Amino acid sequence: MRLHQLEITAFGPFADTVRVDFDELGADGLFLLHGRTGAGKTSILDAVAFALYGTVPGARADGRRLLSDHAPAGTAPQVSLEATIAGRRLRIVRSPDYERPKLRGTGTVKQNAKASLTWLDGSGEHLSRLPDIGEAVRRLLGMSAEQFFQVVLLPQGEFAKFLRADSEDRGKLLERLFDTTRFGSVERWFKDRRSTAAKRLEEQQRAVDLLLAKVSAAAGLEAGADAEPVVWAHRLRDDAAESRDLALAALDVARADDTRDRAVLAEATELRRCQERRARAVAELADLDAAAGELQTLSTELETARRAAPVVDVARDAHRAAEAAAAAHAAAVAAAAPLAADGEGQALVAELDGSPAETDRALIRPHEQRWSAEVVRLDALLEQEQRLTRLEADRVALQQQRRDLAVRAERIAAELEGLPGRRDAAEEAARRSERAAATLPRLEAELARATDALAAATELQDRAPWLRRLEDEVVALRDAHHDARTALLDVRERRIAGMAAELATDLVDGRPCVVCGATAHPNPARPASDTATKADEDAAREAEQRAAAELTRAQAAVADAANTVAVLRQRCGDAGLDTLTEMRAAAAATHAATAATAAERERHRGEIARLRGLDADLREQAHAVDVEAAQAAHREESAAAEADEIRTRITTAAGAEDSLAARRRRIAALAGAAANLLDARVRAANAATVARERAQEATAAAERAGFASIEQALSAVRPDSRLREIEQALRAAADRRAAAQAVLDDPETARVGHDPVDLTEPEAAVTRSAAALAAAVSAASEAERRHADIEKFAARLEEEYAKLVPLRDEQAELAALADVVAGTGQNTRKMSLRSYVLAARLEEVAESASVRLRRMSGGRYEFVHSDAAGTHGKRGGLGLDIHDEYTGVVRSTKTLSGGESFQASLALALGLADVVAAESGGLVLDTMFIDEGFGTLDADALDAVMGVLDELRAGGRVVGVVSHVDEMRQRIPSRLHVVRGRTGSTVEIAS
Repeated sequence: MRLHQLEITAFGPFADTVRVDFDELGADGLFLLHGRTGAGKTSILDAVAFALYGTVPGARADGRRLLSDHAPAGTAPQVSLEATIAGRRLRIVRSPDYERPKLRGTGTVKQNAKASLTWLDGSGEHLSRLPDIGEAVRRLLGMSAEQFFQVVLLPQGEFAKFLRADSEDRGKLLERLFDTTRFGSVERWFKDRRSTAAKRLEEQQRAVDLLLAKVSAAAGLEAGADAEPVVWAHRLRDDAAESRDLALAALDVARADDTRDRAVLAEATELRRCQERRARAVAELADLDAAAGELQTLSTELETARRAAPVVDVARDAHRAAEAAAAAHAAAVAAAAPLAADGEGQALVAELDGSPAETDRALIRPHEQRWSAEVVRLDALLEQEQRLTRLEADRVALQQQRRDLAVRAERIAAELEGLPGRRDAAEEAARRSERAAATLPRLEAELARATDALAAATELQDRAPWLRRLEDEVVALRDAHHDARTALLDVRERRIAGMAAELATDLVDGRPCVVCGATAHPNPARPASDTATKADEDAAREAEQRAAAELTRAQAAVADAANTVAVLRQRCGDAGLDTLTEMRAAAAATHAATAATAAERERHRGEIARLRGLDADLREQAHAVDVEAAQAAHREESAAAEADEIRTRITTAAGAEDSLAARRRRIAALAGAAANLLDARVRAANAATVARERAQEATAAAERAGFASIEQALSAVRPDSRLREIEQALRAAADRRAAAQAVLDDPETARVGHDPVDLTEPEAAVTRSAAALAAAVSAASEAERRHADIEKFAARLEEEYAKLVPLRDEQAELAALADVVAGTGQNTRKMSLRSYVLAARLEEVAESASVRLRRMSGGRYEFVHSDAAGTHGKRGGLGLDIHDEYTGVVRSTKTLSGGESFQASLALALGLADVVAAESGGLVLDTMFIDEGFGTLDADALDAVMGVLDELRAGGRVVGVVSHVDEMRQRIPSRLHVVRGRTGSTVEIAS
């Protein structure tokens, strides 16, 4: 992963937008992030973390407030990061949750977090959903946010705690960084299997214990098995079978005695029952004879009520008819009241003295017809009155129309007067557009030349320094080639000088010399300290050839660049960039204005044609206005004459009334009241006739039923409940008499004697035999039940006990394995499976960290991993100590000084970063940050630490150091300075 660009807006201490170019800042592989306390150095790292994962490291994530307090109200916080991850170049833009002021009213409204991911390499679908972006980042980086914070944003304070932590706390951090889920699943699997097996064993043991208790309860024993459970249950089953057989034999004897005694009691009881039935029948007949008079009275009441029942309905109809006649008469009286209140209606009311009759129709109908005819006549006059209103409105409208036409005529005359001037102005504008169109091609060419010159000057501004850099590179490469050539000549000279020694290396006694042919070599030449070999000469020649090739390449590049710059200078004429910018702007403005004028040419031509046609149109409109004004005057005179005529007729018809409508309402009310009065009196006369007929029918019905009057018939009526009561009483008496007589007529009853039968002794005998039988049945049932229960439970006990033994063996084996995996039991190191895996990871971290710790401590210190068990039963495998090479003693990390602790923490952080990166699939982390801690180092220790940082950047990494130590600014030239201000922080890049 390599960071390129970071842009922060309204985030943390940064009120405005700040930009960090990591490509420029990390060009040397090492840069310093410094500033005063609270300026926002760590907020730069928070912005990187938030862009990637949507959260910030450590306790700062709990604050949940990322919006800058310095930012103007309503400014949206945003972080934009451009980076290359796993070979993919991308840009991530994120905004956190924040509160912004409401657009209307007071208060705030919450804005939800949002983000976008853009693939800058051109492949892949851009993302905008938060879960999709988070998944893409985790997939590319291969690590979680927690791992990223520990591996890329190295928090020195936390690693110092990790350095001195006990096994429990150290294990918690390692579990967050290394995925031990599958090993925890294995531990849980063993634990769950042991728990499941224990539950099965417990359930099986509970089933055996329950069956043992049931066998004991069935046998009537309080104690449990006194031997092996199955043998003990079989012995109880045999004892119960013997007891059952003895109880069944005793039951047969008791059942025979009970049958005999019950037969004797049944015979005596039957005789006694017949004697009692005969006595009850005689008493019943005597009671019925005594109540004969009362029964006769009830029979008479029932017969009279049945005769009076038909009269009730007729009398009810007569009463309803009388009530309806009274109501109709009252309605007729009320209908006359509206007529009596009017002068014309009082005469009609006076003619209707007496009760309603059929002759009323001849008196009321003429008045109603006269008033209705008057209403029709008045309705016609009311329509004429509406016509009068419309005529008046038409006169007003016509008067307004005449005034409007006069104004319109004046406006047309004025427009005709100004038309020649407008036509002259349009013709002049058309001529200006023609001239502009003719000059437009020349202005376009001038604008193109100015644009090309500005582009060439802009490019020349970038190309000139590039040419100078290439020329400087040629000078350097020429010097390098000269040095390489000099070195080659020097090597050749030294090789020639030492050629005798080189030939002497091949001399062997007895073998001829290639120079002199001698076979004896008493004093061969010895190589000098600066003698060069053939390999040295070959290496120097290759270096000289490489330098020559680089120089040739650089010279060709300079030539190409010089040609490019010359062409650019020719295009821009060596004019300044500001001058060309002004010239291009002036040419663009002149061209735009001329083009706008030329574009109006067709519109001006159309305007001229429109004005020429407008003159004829206006003259036609003036003539039409004059004709329309004359017509309006004639219509106004006609409307005035018709209105005067209608107004005279209405005044005559209204008479003394306030208005025509008032007279019409009064006459219509009289006509309606007369119609209502006629209907009411006709209904009243009809109702009186019906009432008389119903009264006559009721009197005739009472006489037919045998009553002297209607009142006598109604007094004999009884409710249905009373009639049912009488019928039930008479029917019950008849049933009682028949039943009693049937008992006396029974031959069996007549045959029994009159001496009472004594049941005392037969009943006592039956009681004794019944008790003996019940006891025998109970004893036999209990013996049978006990035998069946014992036999059933003994069989089930045998089955369940057979299942118990293998479960015990399986549980013992699983418990032992689960204890070992969990770090207990026979596991002497007290290491669980997860602890064992974490111990292996910690051992890798210790090995990787020791390499850098030895480098920083001058070979004195290295980490020692310990897998010994902890005290008080704590888990082992996560111990971390320091080996001191000076003393040969392994001691606790807590004994290190402040500077030594920083070195150890940094080495541990870097080692952990290497192991986590390897765990994440070998992902190369090209950028990392180290946060604070350098103030505890002396000069020598700082040199050693800087050497380790140089090794990191030599491997291709970019390392950012966060520190406010002054000496760090002297050692690291590339710096990002975070400047704190009252209105928020800003950043400055120095290199």
